[in-house]
Amino acid sequence: MNYIVYDLEATCWENQPPGYVQETIEIGAFRINHYGEVRGKFNRFIRPVVHPTLSPFCRQLTSINQEDVSRAGIFPDVIQEFFDWGRIEEEDYILCSWGSFDRKMFAHDCSLHRLDAAWTNHHANLKDQYKIMKRMRHGIGLRKAVEKEGILFTGQHHRGISDAENLVKLFLKYLGNWNL
Repeated sequence: MNYIVYDLEATCWENQPPGYVQETIEIGAFRINHYGEVRGKFNRFIRPVVHPTLSPFCRQLTSINQEDVSRAGIFPDVIQEFFDWGRIEEEDYILCSWGSFDRKMFAHDCSLHRLDAAWTNHHANLKDQYKIMKRMRHGIGLRKAVEKEGILFTGQHHRGISDAENLVKLFLKYLGNWNL
């Protein structure tokens, strides 16, 4: 079993204009085996096609600049790289993210590019599971959960690869306790 612990960043606006749709602009992920060993790291930018210019709000929030995404491949190409890296078509896997946004974004981007999205159903929402595990009334953000556990949050918050790396720390702390 491979656990693909990942985080996505998407196009965003301070006040989202009507009719604007979000697209994934970064995938950060780690592949972890059932022993808790990190077996690989994946980090790619994705060029949005519907609204290719990042808003100033999005650039500030994510620290992703326009050049990063303008040089990147489009979603179908990057997602194929992700499949190959994660061995998604050849081995058992479960996608693990903090919340449901990331799974929904994968499914949305697959729909936008007319790709099969069935693979996104192999997903665990660690935010909901953490809330249940800790007997909390409401879910909390990743950074707050990491810090609540006494783990140092490293990297740039709202960057796919940094958020994925911090989620791995939390994931590994409770390896064996997740409902996967």
